[in-house]
Amino acid sequence: MMRMLNVSPRLDVAFRPHDRLLDRFFSDWRIPTAYMDECDWLPASDIAETDTVYHVTMELPGIDMEKLDISFSGGMLTVKGEKTKEVSIGECCHCAERYSGSFQRSFRIPGNVDKDKIEATYKAGILKVNLEKSEESAVRKIEVH
Repeated sequence: MMRMLNVSPRLDVAFRPHDRLLDRFFSDWRIPTAYMDECDWLPASDIAETDTVYHVTMELPGIDMEKLDISFSGGMLTVKGEKTKEVSIGECCHCAERYSGSFQRSFRIPGNVDKDKIEATYKAGILKVNLEKSEESAVRKIEVH
């Protein structure tokens, strides 16, 4: 599929303000603002499951690993953190699209998790949390006789 590029001059924004409004609407539609009472932004996350492990992956580029707080209690995995914005004195910002500030995401993990075998790694802006299932919640194959 070929994507058409808009090669008109940058000044066309002043002549078509409705385009700018639509761009803002469609670029912000994915952010669930109902959940943003306690945080400034929500990082994109994936949850996957195998027979033995739950995998939670979060995109956290620019986050200092020291500012991450990961906890698991009552079947809820909670990840908190903060991304600080670097600003120079006397700098005038013309465009700010990157998220900054605090965030918090909580995920209900449906099965039993072995709390002693939870592992988290952070590399290249990606947080991966592996929650190993306990013996009780492991999938067992039952033979029919």
